[in-house]
This record gives sequence, C-alpha cells and structure tokens, in this order.
Amino acid sequence: MSKIDPGLGINRRYLHDEVADRMRALIQSGEMPPKARINEGELTERFGISRTPLREAIKILATEGHLELLPNRGARVASLSQVEIDEMMEVIAGLEATAADLACSRISDGEVAAIQADHDAMVALWKASDQVGYFRLNRQIHEAIMAASGNATLAGIYRSLSGRIQRSRYAAHQTPEQWAQAIAEHERMVAFLRARDGAALPPLMREHIRGRKPVIAATFGEADPSGEAEA
Repeated sequence: MSKIDPGLGINRRYLHDEVADRMRALIQSGEMPPKARINEGELTERFGISRTPLREAIKILATEGHLELLPNRGARVASLSQVEIDEMMEVIAGLEATAADLACSRISDGEVAAIQADHDAMVALWKASDQVGYFRLNRQIHEAIMAASGNATLAGIYRSLSGRIQRSRYAAHQTPEQWAQAIAEHERMVAFLRARDGAALPPLMREHIRGRKPVIAATFGEADPSGEAEA
C-alpha cells in the first residue's frame, strides 16, 4: 500500500473506500493501537466527512478483521490472541513459501538485483541499529518476492491477511541474537533466489516466517482470545 497522509482532504468519489484506506493506514502504523476505541467525532473532523461514510468504512474494516464492533458501544481496533497470531503466521508462512517456489522459476535478473540492493541497504541499517528503517526494507523484500511469483491470486490473499498483522510482524522487538539470525536467514534467502533454487528457498522461507511467531506473540499477543478484557 502506498503511503497515505491521513490529514489530507478526501476525494468524494468512493468516499467510504478512501476513508477505509486511511483508517487502515493508521491502524497498521500503530497510530490507532489495538483496543483503541474509534472516536467517530474526532475522525469525521479529521477527514472532513460526515458520519455515514465513516460508518461504512468501519463496516469494511470490521469485515477485514481490523476492527471489532461492540454492541451499542461503537467499535475499537482489533487485538490478536496468541492463537490467532500463530494461525495467521502459519498461513502467511505457507503463502510466502509458495511465492518463493514460483519466484525461483520466473524472477528476472533485474528483480533479483533490486532485492539484493534492498538487502544490502537493510544490512547497513541493522549495523546502525535502525529498526524502523530495517523493518521497512524487510517488508519490501518479502513483498518483492511475492510480486516476483507472478501470481495475482496468491498476492491478493497475502495482502489481505498480511495487512492484519503487518505492524505486529514488522515492529515486534527482537533480541540482538534474534536480529542477527534474521539477517543470516535473509542472506541465504537472497543467495537461493539468485541461484533460482526452488528446492531450498521455500522451506527456508517457511521456517523464517515461523521464527517470528514467538517474537510477535511476546510483543503484541493478547492472552484473552475473546477480546473482552478492556485495555
């Protein structure tokens, strides 16, 4: 998704979709954190809209799993239980492994070079302890491999699911040892991709994603899967 400035005015065409896009960006950036109540008055003023398109946008985001509708109490940003995190990351691991397999058979030299450049820049950010920049390039590399699969259906499913856990996946705190291991795995991923090794890259990708589960659960997991507890 392209970067969105939530403070800009909104085009009146497809208004509820525009509002949903901007709210989704706020959720994924962490500005609207898990369990935060949706303040309709504040958002209508911020976006310069009426409550009708806002409420339509809320319904869209609730269907996607970004928001929870509370009976007679509006809505709040959804939180994920540890079970949900585990299940979602397992599916994402399978999707990325499939993308890696497909990418090995069709990726261009130019795409490999772009991923290599992003990887080199990411390593430099790791050495500088710049976690924000590191995670931005990390996400970009994973999305580039998905795009290189050339499978629009796979990419669509991936975007839909990955969006729900994007902030958790790419912002969870890592120990120095976990961070170094992630870098080492990325080194191997790029090498396998360059070699078009469709036998080695998919299982590495699957284990790489699975390795994030305990890190994410420790940082963002909500123990109560019912989500009833208040923050």
